[in-house]
Amino acid sequence: MRIFDPHIHMTSRTTDDYQAMYASGVRALVEPSFWLGQPRTSPASFYDYFDALLGWEPFRAAQYGIAHHCTLALNPKEANDPRCTPVLDELPRYLVKDGVVAVGEIGYDSMTPAEDVALATQLQLAAEYALPAMVHTPHRDKLTGLRRTIDVVAESNLDPEHVLLDHLNETTVKDAADSGSWLGFSIYPDTKMDEDRMVSVLRNHGTDRVLVNSAADWGKSDPLKTRKVADAMLAAGFSEDDVDKVLWRNPVAFYGLSGRLQLDVPAPEALHEGNSILRGGE
Repeated sequence: MRIFDPHIHMTSRTTDDYQAMYASGVRALVEPSFWLGQPRTSPASFYDYFDALLGWEPFRAAQYGIAHHCTLALNPKEANDPRCTPVLDELPRYLVKDGVVAVGEIGYDSMTPAEDVALATQLQLAAEYALPAMVHTPHRDKLTGLRRTIDVVAESNLDPEHVLLDHLNETTVKDAADSGSWLGFSIYPDTKMDEDRMVSVLRNHGTDRVLVNSAADWGKSDPLKTRKVADAMLAAGFSEDDVDKVLWRNPVAFYGLSGRLQLDVPAPEALHEGNSILRGGE
């Protein structure tokens, strides 16, 4: 079984997670830039973070046979902080990098005017740089936020077929599907979706344009949730081809819109900028 996790924050995870993910079938992933928990106080901290997503994390992933890609953006939560908004002016120099396969995470957190500006601006950047967009739908008042997102996408120059609406659930999937966008579901302990609910959504709505991710981060999360969804699908009577479509071919098709996917993992280098993943030894 081959698995592509289209949304996971490996910066927050350990090398043990990379090892366990490979053993469970994960061979590729996309790491979206996101809020780190501690508020950033200057644009420079974003740039160091972006550099790590383009350098250190692909290096770490390659040690375990996993192809790493990223999406870059000013995230919705920090779009409200005027100390962070200069990032919007600097994004273009990052969006040309080979490892960047979409603009994201963008979207809404609290649905403020500042978030409106950041979303519209970054959808325009995605269109200008011929990249798809990975959109975070809000955790609160989700249906209202989704509909507002769909309206902003419709007003942009980016085709909905180049947009992934993520963090969907049963209340938002129909509107998202009707918009023509791709559908993302985060399988996350205690919050968001679980494996059984995901199987029910797939039964009701089919497997077209559906991406399933773990969204694993610094919270209570599980980087093996993609494999658990695959196992749940098989147990529910879905075919191996269905599983391969949802867990591999769909994310490859969506992020392949960037023209930058490199799924063949290069032989891992021993060092990245003079550093290894080893601590305290040769």
